Amino acid sequence: MTKSHEITAGFVPLLDSALLVVAKEKGFAESQDINLTLARERSWASIRDRLAVGHFEVAHILAPMPIACNLGLTAPAQEMVVPMALGLGGNAVTVSQALWQMMAACGAKDDLDARTNGAALRQVIVGKGPKLRFGVVHPYSGHNYELRYWLSASGIDPDHDIEILVLPPPDMGDALRAGLIDGYCAGEPWNTFGVLERDAHLVTVKASIWRSSPEKVLGVNRKWSERHPEALSALLRALYLASLWCGDRSNHDELVEMLSRSTYINRPTDWLRPALSGVLHIGEGATAEIKDFFVPNAKAATFPWRSHALWFYTQMVRWGHIEHTRDHQQIAGSTYRPDLYREALKSLNVALPSANSKVEGALRSETPVGSTGALTLGPDGFFDGSLFDPDQVDAYIAGQKRR
Repeated sequence: MTKSHEITAGFVPLLDSALLVVAKEKGFAESQDINLTLARERSWASIRDRLAVGHFEVAHILAPMPIACNLGLTAPAQEMVVPMALGLGGNAVTVSQALWQMMAACGAKDDLDARTNGAALRQVIVGKGPKLRFGVVHPYSGHNYELRYWLSASGIDPDHDIEILVLPPPDMGDALRAGLIDGYCAGEPWNTFGVLERDAHLVTVKASIWRSSPEKVLGVNRKWSERHPEALSALLRALYLASLWCGDRSNHDELVEMLSRSTYINRPTDWLRPALSGVLHIGEGATAEIKDFFVPNAKAATFPWRSHALWFYTQMVRWGHIEHTRDHQQIAGSTYRPDLYREALKSLNVALPSANSKVEGALRSETPVGSTGALTLGPDGFFDGSLFDPDQVDAYIAGQKRR
């Protein structure tokens, strides 16, 4: 009889914890001989710390955080590897009704277009006295780096023209209503909560700022991964099977009910359904349909692209979090481990990318790849039309410094 693998995974109650929840609740973990225990945490700092002291073997974690840990930017921290992403997209930028009205007067539209609404926000900031304040969930988060990228590419200096504060996602809607912040970048369901319960307004989404980009990943204690390769491979297979289930729209009603339970997100189903359907509440009773707002499986959504890791690294350099050196770049790039992903999924015979990296922004439309065309990637890239070539990191960093 096969001995089951005991694995404890930490998670923060957000929609993109779905793969871990489904792996446990629908039996995918059990089918791979895993006894999966899920432990809910309120903050990303707690997730990081409990990984560091061995309370968890793996965790649902912010995509840049394992890189920051490996670079020594946050302590305490064990070295981590990222053998899998937990989906693409899922974030949005939400502002107060007062700020939205000022942006609308400057040309902002309800289509959530990053370029149009970024230009409108710049006009508001140019003509406004006190600095606007925006919340993000952690300094080393996709939220922070994507918000900064959007602002900078819109002509707004995020270090001088506004203030950026760190707040737990559940506190953001209340902070917005109290006037402590003017906007925030967060994952779901907290943008939907802001719109439905706190008179907020969506202005743009991650899927517009950087299309087909990762938000949360599976962070794994490196030493544990090296001691238990079979257990890790089994978990990756379970999570991949869970991603297929999550990607099937016919399962979404059950998924929403599952995630809403008190042991998981513990929020109303009406707050969770919009992100899965892609039909988002944007404010004042209006909705907008966003293709690929949250992608759990399609388009290699769970593949740990090293180009994603290196882009996050360039942003750490850009905003003064780390000095750019060859060693630092190597550490960042090697944090994401497509080799572990491929080895684990070999027995499932799924279509996988043949490369470890890609030029971010090169795919302008959905593109079949590989000899069979069984895998479709894209569109990907940034709202301002720029490209990120992971083989040209020095040039990319130098170019950003001039912007």
